[in-house]
Amino acid sequence: MIEFKRLELSDKAHYDKYLMNCGERGCEYSFVNLFLWGRQKAAFVGDFLVLQSQFDRRSVYPFPVGQGDVKPVLDAIIHDARARGIPCCLTSLNGAECELLESLYPGQFRFHCNRDNYDYVYDINGLAELRGRKYQKKRNHLHRFHDAHPDCVFLPIEEVSTEALTAMLNDWYESHKAANPGTNYHMEEVAITRALRFRQALGLEGLALVEDGRLMAFTLGSRLNGETFDIHFEKAVEEAAYAAINQAFARYLRDKYPQLRFLNREDDMGLEGLRKAKMSYNPDKMIEKCWARLWEEEDEHDYAL
Repeated sequence: MIEFKRLELSDKAHYDKYLMNCGERGCEYSFVNLFLWGRQKAAFVGDFLVLQSQFDRRSVYPFPVGQGDVKPVLDAIIHDARARGIPCCLTSLNGAECELLESLYPGQFRFHCNRDNYDYVYDINGLAELRGRKYQKKRNHLHRFHDAHPDCVFLPIEEVSTEALTAMLNDWYESHKAANPGTNYHMEEVAITRALRFRQALGLEGLALVEDGRLMAFTLGSRLNGETFDIHFEKAVEEAAYAAINQAFARYLRDKYPQLRFLNREDDMGLEGLRKAKMSYNPDKMIEKCWARLWEEEDEHDYAL
């Protein structure tokens, strides 16, 4: 079996050599997300980084990243799954990787693409400027917000205490749980609490919106690769504040990192309201994500991915 181990903060630089140079990938190829969400493990097979993730209480293998011939690495993953007695499910494949997998293992994998998991990627200038007719409603919302809150200021996240951020989050989750009793916020609460605890070690950057000492919104993110920044978390006490922190952070990042071209605002999890909100910002592109499950001889019916 592959000797997977839990990701440690001390290994971040080593993992980043693979993750930040693996081409256009979704947010699950961020060390920050791997460290914050669920039970993620990793190993090195040849010149490839191999991941094992927990998804819906199942172990899955995000498509490996590295240089060279990927076939021996995929063979090792297949053998690992068989040795563990679990289905061999590869995740986070793009179209080219689906074609590659089919060419290497003709007819042996069943494929499924999940629109709910596609990442939304935006041109950073579009979000920073909000120019043109397609952003007219956004500009109107922003004007109304700033008219109602003329004294609000934006501060780098390091100027805001963890205690203040935690207090705002507690209020946010309390109100949203009351309004949406069927929604499970547990995993997100755990992830964002860890993010605040380890934000310096993880290299997280962010911005806070403050009015008269009151924290109204904040956002946290990290570099996904050389030209893309990943927005991990964004919370606000009122809807209009989301638009304000969104634009302000885009401007902040553009000024700080002129080489940045895109902001990845991750997926919508299939939530209708979140999808509508993310589509309203006119994504420049979507990061496709597909699954592939090895079809074993003992399988008697289709497997619902």
